[in-house]
Amino acid sequence: MKRRTNLIKSIDWITVLLFLLLVLIGWLNIFAAVYNEQQLQNFDLSQQYGKQLIWIVAAILLAIIVFMIDEKFFFFFSYPIYIVAIISLLLVLIIGKEIHGSKSWFVIGSFNLQPSEFAKVATSLALAKFISSYNFRIDKLRSILTLFLIAVLPAILIAIQPDLGSAIVFFSFILVVYRAGFSEILLLIAIIFIGLFFLTLVVDKLFILSGLTFIALLALWIAERKIRYVLGAMIILAIFTGTLFGLNRMLEIGANYYFIVVAGLLISFPIYLIYAIRKKIRNILVVIGCLFISMLFSFSVDYVYHDVLKQHQQQRLNILLGLESDPLGHGYNVNQSKIAIGSGGFSGKGFLNGTQTKFDFVPEQSTDFIFCTVGEEWGFIGTSVVIGLFVFLLVRLIIIAERQRSDFSRIYGYGVIAVLFTHFTINIGMTIGLLPVIGIPLPFFSYGGSSLWAFTILLFIMLRLDASRMELLK
Repeated sequence: MKRRTNLIKSIDWITVLLFLLLVLIGWLNIFAAVYNEQQLQNFDLSQQYGKQLIWIVAAILLAIIVFMIDEKFFFFFSYPIYIVAIISLLLVLIIGKEIHGSKSWFVIGSFNLQPSEFAKVATSLALAKFISSYNFRIDKLRSILTLFLIAVLPAILIAIQPDLGSAIVFFSFILVVYRAGFSEILLLIAIIFIGLFFLTLVVDKLFILSGLTFIALLALWIAERKIRYVLGAMIILAIFTGTLFGLNRMLEIGANYYFIVVAGLLISFPIYLIYAIRKKIRNILVVIGCLFISMLFSFSVDYVYHDVLKQHQQQRLNILLGLESDPLGHGYNVNQSKIAIGSGGFSGKGFLNGTQTKFDFVPEQSTDFIFCTVGEEWGFIGTSVVIGLFVFLLVRLIIIAERQRSDFSRIYGYGVIAVLFTHFTINIGMTIGLLPVIGIPLPFFSYGGSSLWAFTILLFIMLRLDASRMELLK
């Protein structure tokens, strides 16, 4: 039999209180960011703070509706919800409205709806459903590829819009896969590839390729503990690379040294593979495969940087990495953001007294750079409180996720945590100049109906599942 629980008593009121506090503080800062003291109507619905107030009321109604839905609905309809999200991402590319260079919005009357925000909810549900399914095996390649497809498909469609900031968020689901039981090596590989991404942008490609080859040889020695295998690989590589260098000089081809090394590696691979098979070197396929994948990744980063990213996105990365300085151009947003936060000092200038904010020195001050208003008007104390509330919320969500009795609820909980953590980290990181400006909102804080509603649905589905965790099923 199934024991029904009192949902009002079972809801995690601590999390609800944190949600309400963040929404309230966010609205106060939106009000401060766009407030004009010459306006007599402080609650003008045509202003951003007026619209945000309407969206907050709607978000609370959405939270109540989500909580009234039977918890089994989210499990059984996870895949249909995901399919609807994918279809909406396809449709927005065809009939969507382009805003700020991205075709990411549906226009519904006077309201713009961004499907990419709701796709995060759908992807969290789909991943939870698949991982909790009976035939899922974390050690099977088919399962891993399916997980990868579920997470990456919406990211690709969003990147085509193009909205690279929102697309990046979907890669945070690697934390969900890790929690599902995948090896710690997955996280290590992710960190290595992130490092390789930035190294590719700041270091000459020849040094990158040489470094990858050295690491592969070192890994081969660690795996096999026989130096002759490493020496054999070095000799084969030296023979073919040296021959290509000699031909390049003798025939005066003028090929780039980088391409000569790449060609030498590509020719050496099959030769050394034959040698390794004859010598029964067990880990050679893994080492060569990792080296080849790393090379392809480095090439893809170079391609994406020059051929996919727009010029302003390239310049933002260059400014972050110290490759160029443009305080009055593409570095203006971050420069003004840091000035605004720094000017707040320890206790801030006071509510509605932020000069950087009031005189519009900080662009997008109510959306992507809402944290600047907190820093300027509330200072170190205010920013610490806001960060503390977010950290407290994330810790609370981890506690909630870990106490779930079903795999579906627990995995979905970590999907929520991954999305919120990524938004929180990247948004605040870009406002203080630690991360590139990629334009994603601060959860429950930034101005916008789509993001607020999506984050609210994301969170309250988790709270609904948690409220039913003590029910006994047949």
